[in-house]
Formats: sequence, C-alpha cells, structure tokens
Amino acid sequence: MAKHNAPRRGSLAFWPRKRAKSQLPRVLAWASSPTPCILGFAGYKAGQTSVVIVDDTMRPTKGQEIVLNCTIVEAPPIVIYGIRAYRDGMVVCDEFTPDEKVILKLRQKLTSAKKIDENSADEIFVLAFVEPAKTGIGKKHIERLQIAVGGNTAKAKLDYARTLLGKELSASEVFKPGEYCDAVAITRGKGWQGSVKRFGIAKQRRKATGRVRHLGNLGPWHPGYVTYTIPQAGQMGYHKRTDYNKRLLKIGKPDDVNKKSGFKNYGVLKNDYVLFEGTLPGPVKRLVRFRKAIRKGEQKPKPPNVVQIVK
Repeated sequence: MAKHNAPRRGSLAFWPRKRAKSQLPRVLAWASSPTPCILGFAGYKAGQTSVVIVDDTMRPTKGQEIVLNCTIVEAPPIVIYGIRAYRDGMVVCDEFTPDEKVILKLRQKLTSAKKIDENSADEIFVLAFVEPAKTGIGKKHIERLQIAVGGNTAKAKLDYARTLLGKELSASEVFKPGEYCDAVAITRGKGWQGSVKRFGIAKQRRKATGRVRHLGNLGPWHPGYVTYTIPQAGQMGYHKRTDYNKRLLKIGKPDDVNKKSGFKNYGVLKNDYVLFEGTLPGPVKRLVRFRKAIRKGEQKPKPPNVVQIVK
C-alpha cells in the first residue's frame, strides 16, 4: 500500500525560484576581522581540473597523496576607486580617488568632494571594479563591486581604505593559500522545467491519469487556491546562491595551469588564477564573488602541499 506521509520535496528556504535580477550578485553579510583588511574579491570561472595534493585533513588518507576535483578562477586585479560610509544601514557619504585615469574608466562623473568623518560612520566599504577586458572572455564593460573593510573601529577601517584609493589589488593581497572562503554567484540557467526535475518529486505509476511526470495532488479543498508550497513547474536555475567554506588551495601565475588549447568555452588565462577545492556555482565565464568565510571564525591558514596540477 502507498505511504501516506513523506518529507516535502524541495526546500522552502529558496523562494521565489525566479531568475536573478542581475548577473552580478550582491553580498549582504561579511565576516568580522580585528585587523584592517579587504574582506572580499571577485574573479571569472574558467573551468575545472584535478590536482594531486598531500592530504592534511583527519581522514584515513592523511599524509598520502590524493587526487581532488578543483575549480580554476581567473582573478584580474580589482581597482579601488572610492570609499562608502554607512551608519545604521544608511549611506552617509562617498569619497572618491582624485586619480582621473581611474575615474575615466567608470564613464561617469563623480562630483562628491566631501571627506568622510569617522565619527559619523559605523561601517566602511570600498568601491571597486573589475576589468573583464583584461581577460579573454570577450566582455568589455567594467563590473562594480562594494566590498567590506575589516577592523575594530571605524577610524581604523577608514584609514586603511584611504591607503588603497586609486590602487590595484591582486588576489594574493586579499587571500592566502589554505584559507576558507564563501563563493557567491548566479547559477547556470536551465529555463522552464517540470516538477520532477525542478523539485525531485516521485513519478506517477503507469495508470495514473495516463501521465507519469506530474504531481499527484495540488493540496486540500480548502483554502480554495494552490499555495506557494506546492512543487510545480517553473523557472529552474539562474538563481543567486552562496557556497560556504570553499578551501583555497593555491594562487599562482597562469602558466601553471594554461593548456595549449585553452579551457573549454573560456580560452587562455591572462591573469593570476585562484584554485578552489570542489565546485563553484555558475557556468564558465560567470563572475564569482568571494568573501572570507563567515562560519569559520578567525582562521589560521595552513597552505596545502600541492604536488601537481593536471593539465
């Protein structure tokens, strides 16, 4: 006999399941850091590969060479063009670099000539942009980012942010090998999909209304409408998702990982690369944002022993 009860299919934590408004994801939560530093970065997903490392975890293979699936991200330097101060979640003031060469890349007039007062702010962010034209993905327009600054006091954060105005930052100046990061990106879009693929509901038996891949019940008689909790067909993919605690294995020069034919659907790397253990959300050429892991606490990065990167 059929089972009357079963756990619901599909998480209600992700709702509504609709297309993201922008391909550039927003990061709303940041880790805390007692020392002044930049808490995030960004790069473009290039592809996946395998690496041979010496296992330094508490698994049974500790001390042995193992093969891991890894993701390569091309990380061109980011340019810091401004500082933004917040108080109680509201923007207080913006401060921009006087370097005209940097301002010209924004293609926008920045008229604010004010200086931020540390007494009127409780959170400090840097305004930065990535130049995809420095990569080989065929994209020209810059992509702007707002990245939090770590520190104990607003004054310490502001003083550190002012030292970065108008400068370029590389990934090696923000993260270290062995550190854990959170990856935020827009996932691969799959268009309109049925309820079986979208939510993983069970298929119907052969004689159930002559169809197999459909929902057996849309809910009770009352309330007299279909609730949002019912798994139905609709948009699948192209959602903003956060992947927690991704271990950063290595930061290096592109010659270490470049193939003669380039990466499939991406091409040849021209900038520094960042190597992450496991997979990351999104297809190749998609912008992926990184932040220091918010669920790990204060970290003491232990660089892994990478023996070989399989090309």
